Amino acid sequence: MSFIRAASRVGGIRVPAIRNSFAVKRAFTVSAVRKSDQHTEESFEEFTARYEKEFEKVNDVFELQRNLNNCFAYDLVPSPSVIIAALRAARRVNDFPSAVRVFEGIKFKVENKSQYEEYLQELEPIREELGIPLKETMYPENA
Repeated sequence: MSFIRAASRVGGIRVPAIRNSFAVKRAFTVSAVRKSDQHTEESFEEFTARYEKEFEKVNDVFELQRNLNNCFAYDLVPSPSVIIAALRAARRVNDFPSAVRVFEGIKFKVENKSQYEEYLQELEPIREELGIPLKETMYPENA
């Protein structure tokens, strides 16, 4: 530090010495200890109810995509009711690409092709209602 002060004096710039560097560092490292119950285990039913509510509150594309990312980040496949809520939210905010990508997310998350087919069969009415095609039907050469 003294080398920097000496070099700065030569150039005409004075660097103030920090006398009590512990106090400066301490001001930035003090944090409140918080006790939270957010790290408790959540059942699949609670997860489903929470994300259905989250998708019902979506007002813009950013919220929709954030909720989709959070929902698909868990080590489980969302229930069809959550997917329906997500698709309705995508329609509400007019986000067609995200609606199509929801099905890609399901295809990635399921363990085998028969589970994916079951999801498609379960969600066929909502796809028809909202006019959401699958990527496999739009681009059959990439399927």
